[in-house]
Amino acid sequence: MKNRTLLLLFIFISINAFSQKFEGLAETPPMGWNSWNTFATDINEELVKDIADKFVELGLKDAGYEYIVLDDGWMSMERDENGDLVPDPVKFPSGMKALADYVHSKGLKFGLYNDAGTKTCAGYPGSRGYEYQDAKKYAEWGVDFLKYDWCNTGKQNAEASYITMRDALYKAGRPVVLSICEWGDNEPWTWAEDIGHMWRVTGDIINCWDCEVGHGTWSSWGIWPIINMRGNIRKAAGPGHWNDYDMMEVGNGLTDAEDRTHFAMWSMLTSPLIMGNDLRAASKETVKTLSNKEVIAVNQDKLGIQALRFSNEGDFEIWVKPLADGEWAMAFVNMAEEPKNLDFDWNKHQIGDDLNNRRLDVKNNTFQIRDLYNHTEIGNTGNNLKATIGSHDVLMVRLKN
Repeated sequence: MKNRTLLLLFIFISINAFSQKFEGLAETPPMGWNSWNTFATDINEELVKDIADKFVELGLKDAGYEYIVLDDGWMSMERDENGDLVPDPVKFPSGMKALADYVHSKGLKFGLYNDAGTKTCAGYPGSRGYEYQDAKKYAEWGVDFLKYDWCNTGKQNAEASYITMRDALYKAGRPVVLSICEWGDNEPWTWAEDIGHMWRVTGDIINCWDCEVGHGTWSSWGIWPIINMRGNIRKAAGPGHWNDYDMMEVGNGLTDAEDRTHFAMWSMLTSPLIMGNDLRAASKETVKTLSNKEVIAVNQDKLGIQALRFSNEGDFEIWVKPLADGEWAMAFVNMAEEPKNLDFDWNKHQIGDDLNNRRLDVKNNTFQIRDLYNHTEIGNTGNNLKATIGSHDVLMVRLKN
């Protein structure tokens, strides 16, 4: 009986040794770049090298961005005779190992895409039935990040499918950030904390302020529809597990003001900051927004608390986010089509976060107010906060004792 008990214990330990996600990764929201928003499947190794170079040249690496992720379209249409995935020989003649080595040589990390179904969304080989084989190949190539999609999955169970890939990655032995991309259809915020490091909460983003673009059986969504789509999910976010509001459209045709607001909101929401623009053609204003270290610091705050909407009355939306050391971030967004004047009386508002039991006590404490986009001190909470905010623009501030 004793030997049987020891055998069962050994089997249990052996099974569970490969049944967990990599810990210690994504303790703050991952930051990087993904190819899909701008390039779709029109990707190649020179593009990746150019983007890696731009990370360094434009100061983006210094600002905290580290992952360069190839989305759908990097592989050949068929697996090889051994069942292995094959990089497209025209797009990636040097292979994925050499490309990952180049990215790593820049002090950056390399990511790839695949799908939990039989085929990817663009029709390339999916990982269903090949999870452990694919995970081993990713480890051989030096992959640090896997975006795992949900097309062509039939009657598969989402949680079970993502657990399988989680376990496959863990068995392969190379730490990989697992990005769950099933568009929020199966409410991953209720089950994915122990499976992935981030999970999409909506369908695909598109570069507009407030729109829905239909594609037959599915839609793409603008910035504010994505922000508004999900209700009480902020409690699911925290170090190592993040609500992902999709790759950013900053630099992809929105106004500079809308870009600032977009970036501010993704930072407030503790969403991963994954750029989706062509960095080789980025304007100075786009780079200035994307590399704003004071805004990024709000996203990367060690508490990892997702912001909540304090008010959406009139022409302004006001969002608040508790930060470490008793500080707060706030975003005042002008939703109107013309500039509006803000006159915010701190004494008339009780700002708090019931979920995390935090209060902004302006009666007993005076907080200094810093404008995070203009990098200036703009007074304190002893006086009304007054500003003129342009259409679809944002005043993002940090409150310090």
